[in-house]
Amino acid sequence: MTLRDSVLDACLAAARTGADYIRARSRDLATIDWQEKSRADFVSEVDVGAESRIADVLLTRFADARIVGEELTPTVTGADGLVFIVDPLDGTTNFLHGYPEYAVSIGALVGETLLAGVVLEVPGGTTYWASARGGAFCDGQRLAVSTITDPGRALIGTGFPFKHPELVVPYLPQFARVVAATAGVRRAGSAALDLAHVACGHFDAFWELMLAPWDIAAGILLVREAGGRVTDLRGVEAAPEHTPLVASNGVLHDWMLAQVDD
Repeated sequence: MTLRDSVLDACLAAARTGADYIRARSRDLATIDWQEKSRADFVSEVDVGAESRIADVLLTRFADARIVGEELTPTVTGADGLVFIVDPLDGTTNFLHGYPEYAVSIGALVGETLLAGVVLEVPGGTTYWASARGGAFCDGQRLAVSTITDPGRALIGTGFPFKHPELVVPYLPQFARVVAATAGVRRAGSAALDLAHVACGHFDAFWELMLAPWDIAAGILLVREAGGRVTDLRGVEAAPEHTPLVASNGVLHDWMLAQVDD
């Protein structure tokens, strides 16, 4: 088994372990302890518990790897340069309200190269995965982005800058332009799942102004391996870091960039 395949297998196993734990805890939301890390940014004991369990699985397979997670302190960088970027519960607010749109997201890098990525939609168990030059899949079926070329027929995903009020002013004109020119805009509250929806053709494009590495590492690879494109607002190919992000089926990408260019 190649390193790529071994890493993907570890990501899948870890995501399933995290999802099983989250699903079990979702049966009694009233008992879950949670706090506000910053404005409108919540963390629960389930986030922390899921990340710990995910890290255990990954480090059992790759003891020298580094874990970069949303909730826990990263481990020591290993000699092989393998890094797992983990969001144990993307969509914590949705989870705490019983709204069934949240996911485990795990991306793996060696150096600056995305090697594998998994996004597991927890309530239904739908699992999206991709590996570098190996394609993107959903529950075993190969994924391909949409072929929509007319913005008027396009369904677009977005994320609101609710954690960053200073971004509301530049965001609202972008939103207005996209709403006016497309078949619709959806905001569900999980960037990892939004990117998975671009990869499988449910969304024709997606944009958001402020994202963290764990939100997007797996999703970037999903979209690219499904034939789409992911960049910043200037059209520079995106890396898994804090950045404004535009993802699309490729043919709509330049049009999307024009809508979000202020």
